[in-house]
Amino acid sequence: MAKEYKINFINASYRRFYEMHKEEILGAITSCLERGDFIMREDLDKFEKNLADYTGAKYAVGVNSGTDALMLSHEVLGIGQGDEVICVSHTFIAPFQETVHVGAKPVLIDVKEDDCVMDVSQIEPAITEKTKAILPVHLSGAVCDMKEIMRIAEERNLKVIEDACQALGSRQDGKMAGTFGDTGCFSFISPKLLGAYGDAGAIVTNNKEIYEKLLLLRNHWNITQNALLGVQLPHPEVMDWGHNTRMDNIQAAVLNVKIKYIDWIINRRKEIAEKYLAELEGLPIDLPSRKEGETWQEFIVRPKDREAFRDFMQEEGVELLIRDTTPNHKLKGLGLEHFNLPVTEKLATEQARLPIYPELTNEEVDYVIQRVKKFYSA
Repeated sequence: MAKEYKINFINASYRRFYEMHKEEILGAITSCLERGDFIMREDLDKFEKNLADYTGAKYAVGVNSGTDALMLSHEVLGIGQGDEVICVSHTFIAPFQETVHVGAKPVLIDVKEDDCVMDVSQIEPAITEKTKAILPVHLSGAVCDMKEIMRIAEERNLKVIEDACQALGSRQDGKMAGTFGDTGCFSFISPKLLGAYGDAGAIVTNNKEIYEKLLLLRNHWNITQNALLGVQLPHPEVMDWGHNTRMDNIQAAVLNVKIKYIDWIINRRKEIAEKYLAELEGLPIDLPSRKEGETWQEFIVRPKDREAFRDFMQEEGVELLIRDTTPNHKLKGLGLEHFNLPVTEKLATEQARLPIYPELTNEEVDYVIQRVKKFYSA
């Protein structure tokens, strides 16, 4: 049986949001059931419009997951056998996993220690005649230096796939994460800032040709079924191979409810993060930071003795999340051990995540803070 925590890392978020908005959520799901609308119906169409409007992108395509968004982005941009894609190891494995799946080669560079996202100074030295794309990962709400990345991409004629799975709502220079590159990929799996009740993802783009091809790729290259959403695609002269990676219509219906509250979700997370920062300042624990406009998907700290800190906090009833104890490029069997990424390797031994979901009460936030202070006072 799973350990019971006074404050768990994320599960209470799902249950509390549901209790707060039960009538709306059940109404949206029941409406789908009563209409018999499950695949490629109006709820998906509505969510795609909602997401495009929110991000400022011209087009959005709902897919089954953030991983599928990354996969289709590789395919739609023509990345394949023999190509190289520049990415980072300090991330969930999905971005460069999909590089491998299309037959290309991931070229991994390091991250900066202050914000833990791609060190753009390492991009140009990593470019070869085989480089086809740059895949920046906006981690935990922090956004990569997209101005510099886009400069390099334009000068070198490279594609850009933005992994914005952890950065919905983050802005840089007044522009939303995910809308700088050729495609922007989002995940709506339950723990994300805008989480569905299962798997879900999306791709945004400002390129009509990319958009129309994505609609075919996500649905078996099926022209007629997109007409159910009011999208009449040009009939391609030749067929190609597609996938079954559509966003489920019921998940879209749930997301249409949740996106109404996205400003509250973002602002409440920011409020909790600012309280952590103010109250924990001065302790011997490295705290995260955000630039103006960036969101808080996670609150990642770096205690001096991570395992002792985790054990103490969990004994006190606060569940933490520790992952990436072995960096992706050091996992046996992947053939990536040759990459030398000292910051990535250092972070894997130091980082831990505190609960920051918006449904936390002020009393619970105070409890987490007091437990951290107790650890250091001891």
